[in-house]
Amino acid sequence: MSSLNIGIVGGGIGGLAAANALQQAGHVVTVYEQSRQYLRVGADINLTPNAVRALDGLGTGIAKAVRASAARPTHRISRTWDTGEETSRLPMGDEAERRYGAPQLTIHRADLLAALAEGFAGGRVLFGKRLAAIEPGQGAALQLRFADDSRSAPLDVLVGADGIHSAVRAALFGEHGGAAAPRFTGLVAFRAVVPTERVRQLPDIGAFTKWWGPSPHSQIVTFPLNQGRDTFVFATTEQDSWHEESWTSEGDVQELRRCYADFHPDARALLDACDQVLKTALYERDPLPAWSVGAATLLGDACHPMMPFMAQGAGSAIEDAVVLSRHLQCATAAEVPQALQAYQQDRQERASRIQLGSRGNEWLKAGGNADWVYGYDAWAVPLAAHA
Repeated sequence: MSSLNIGIVGGGIGGLAAANALQQAGHVVTVYEQSRQYLRVGADINLTPNAVRALDGLGTGIAKAVRASAARPTHRISRTWDTGEETSRLPMGDEAERRYGAPQLTIHRADLLAALAEGFAGGRVLFGKRLAAIEPGQGAALQLRFADDSRSAPLDVLVGADGIHSAVRAALFGEHGGAAAPRFTGLVAFRAVVPTERVRQLPDIGAFTKWWGPSPHSQIVTFPLNQGRDTFVFATTEQDSWHEESWTSEGDVQELRRCYADFHPDARALLDACDQVLKTALYERDPLPAWSVGAATLLGDACHPMMPFMAQGAGSAIEDAVVLSRHLQCATAAEVPQALQAYQQDRQERASRIQLGSRGNEWLKAGGNADWVYGYDAWAVPLAAHA
């Protein structure tokens, strides 16, 4: 098997998943992360069975670490905002594991990152590395130049896992990669974490529950965290006067409660228990026409940033990482461009379908079949041939 020298720009969930998968495939991997260290910030994540199954293939250590800190929702429930009527109930937990080969897990982003970082402990994560340019190296190799004027070793493969504002995407394809500029949706999202003891009297507090509002733009989602000790609250509403794109801006709890004052008492009780809230504007982007060029490619939010309504952003990035590693497992340096085009071919249709489906926010509102999302196995899906 050929060993490739691979550089990954971005040490988030997608980047570290790719680092683990590619190292497991026998390659030499270095992750370049622009932050100075990992901090316990960011959103809480719903890992549906397809994402958990992909993570499980990265090693028993990662699988055990994720389960040690995650919660395991009992069901996925839809309820109507004013009457409280239940419109769908999908068994998760043991039933999801039986049906899909993995459960649904809900976890803080920092705990997932910690599990992935520990799995990659034998590799290298270099912090404080903000990409400035991609330069040609010797032969077909690439070399990265960073804002501190340091450079990477020559790379056989470059993976851009650097998020919505990807510097790799901009360097390869221009600022927007051939797609339209990001568009503000007119929606804002609130996020809060509540000790479960405060809301334990509410029905199905151990489930993933989505309260569907009077319009597709209005909703409240709740699910357990930290093995059920906490409950996460995620809510969206229309508000075209606030445009800051950040996951960590402080919000106003009173504003949160006012926005959902007409919701069912069970939903309002969750908001009444919140002490603090984070607030962000939500943007949408169109699918990119291309992800790969030469020996460089993209994954995760760098190529398919998603609205949160199908809970597939992190899962799709992890799926990308697995399929990419499978395409590169036996590739030589000369075969890398063809392998990356085949990776794009295998992932682009599914990622784009989920990206556009997340925009519509109708996923499982009245039931329906989740198999095409939850039943996907990134480790077993047939691969396109390398041209």
